Amino acid sequence: MKKILFYCQNLLGMGHLVRTRELMRELVKTFEVCLIEGGQKVDGFAMLPEVEVVQLPTIQVEVFDSLQVGKQLQVVGSIMSLEAVKKFRQQQLIEVFDRFQPDVLITEGYPFSKNKALAFEMVPLLEHVRKSDRSTQVICSLRDIIMVKEFADREAEEKRRCEFVNHYYDAVLLHSDPSVHRLEDNISNTDSLTCPVYYTGYVVQSEPDRVEFDAADLALLNDATPKIVVSVGGGKLGHDLLESIIQAAPLIEQETIHRIVIFAGPLMGEAKYQQLVKLAQGKTNVSLRRFTPSLIAYLDRADLSISLGGYNTTMNILKTGVRSMIYPSDKDREQAIRAEKLEQLGLLKILDKSELQPELLARSIVDYLAEESTLNLENHLQLDGAKQASIVLQKLLKFHTKPVTPTIKIVAGSAKSGFAA
Repeated sequence: MKKILFYCQNLLGMGHLVRTRELMRELVKTFEVCLIEGGQKVDGFAMLPEVEVVQLPTIQVEVFDSLQVGKQLQVVGSIMSLEAVKKFRQQQLIEVFDRFQPDVLITEGYPFSKNKALAFEMVPLLEHVRKSDRSTQVICSLRDIIMVKEFADREAEEKRRCEFVNHYYDAVLLHSDPSVHRLEDNISNTDSLTCPVYYTGYVVQSEPDRVEFDAADLALLNDATPKIVVSVGGGKLGHDLLESIIQAAPLIEQETIHRIVIFAGPLMGEAKYQQLVKLAQGKTNVSLRRFTPSLIAYLDRADLSISLGGYNTTMNILKTGVRSMIYPSDKDREQAIRAEKLEQLGLLKILDKSELQPELLARSIVDYLAEESTLNLENHLQLDGAKQASIVLQKLLKFHTKPVTPTIKIVAGSAKSGFAA
């Protein structure tokens, strides 16, 4: 059985890890898989039993408020200094690679995202792979939208990253439907890439095989009351949305019988969560939870989803077909770009920051619920990204010989010369 070593590092939320788990859920059917992860642990988020997990000492970046993300790495849950943790992680990555001896090394996001933050350990690992005797393919697993915004000379930085990919990588798996969003929509010089780019379609979460709902989950899921489900991913962002929803709840209750089920996120700080608990006291139509092992189960039963516009939540919305209002995070343009494109397809409605005033928010929600559904079911998006990624990897391993440098680009699963528009 061929081996895949998957590297995933969450620095802020848990989106990369959620998508990685879904990819591995498909990969374990064909490959032996080992995951190296170095992000904050999430209570209730279970990894697949078929996957060997190597947990690195945890690092993350700090969020100062809902608009600003700290750029400095921090160590979590250890008395080791940041420099000591960096050195230890660097050594451990190489040791795991040598022990596991993978046929494929997949890096989640890197080097298109978290490029500067993770270079301390990724460059030594990639150099080690290049110099090893193993014929290991190196592949970047990439979400649909990548932003390069932290450099004054964006064009030069984009060029540098593409050159880096050409030097170290054999292929890019882009988890997007090319009819909606393409790599060149964000990276202007993709023509300079010499490795193939495979569009897998979107990676959508499947219903877990083994979900142990607690009593609160079971009570809410079995309650026949119509539901509005509100979520903000990991919970480090979107506090203003949750506060506004809770404040608007009594006004919504005057107009509709819907129960508002709010998931604050497992990574939200305890102080902030307790503020929300206090704010929700006395709101009889509000149920506030931290986390559920299966948000999809709630969305399947919901009349409306209100959320940030992260990749995984948006894919859940597309899978279930639930009517949706998206409040894109102000952290960067990624969520707004995704939401704008899907709104144009009639698949969701964008909630503007100006609508967060409780009276306006309540009116927007009630009016949207009263509208006849305009969900455009004629748009058949590619939502089997995990399966297609596995197929691509099987083909790459079947025909791969180390000395050959790929010179073609692969678009939406078919070979084409050049980089088609």
